[in-house]
Amino acid sequence: MKTTLTALTVFVLVPLGAAVADEECNVPRDQWQPREAVMQMAEQNGWTVRDFEIDDGCYEIEVRDAAGREIDVKLDPATLRVVDMDHEDDDDRRGASDPAPAGTVAPPQNGLFGSGTPPRVQLN
Repeated sequence: MKTTLTALTVFVLVPLGAAVADEECNVPRDQWQPREAVMQMAEQNGWTVRDFEIDDGCYEIEVRDAAGREIDVKLDPATLRVVDMDHEDDDDRRGASDPAPAGTVAPPQNGLFGSGTPPRVQLN
């Protein structure tokens, strides 16, 4: 029974360790591409670099794309392969790809938007 439980625990935990290790870049420092190569790669992708850091042995850059969206990109320092990418405004906009600017769309005729007079409050 102990052997089965131990084998099951190892079977479950090993893939979790591999997933965590994927986001770390374990590359010797002498194999890293120079900072200029990262900047050139970002420019080729149409990105404007706003911040450049090193974290968990990876290059991390905060960029803006041509549409102005903020993107956090984690790169392997030896190959400049994208390890992780996070679009910052995806979280804020909850999937809205292009919301209408305020005042460009008529409000719905559902009784909530009246003549523009302030609502009256009644306390019970």
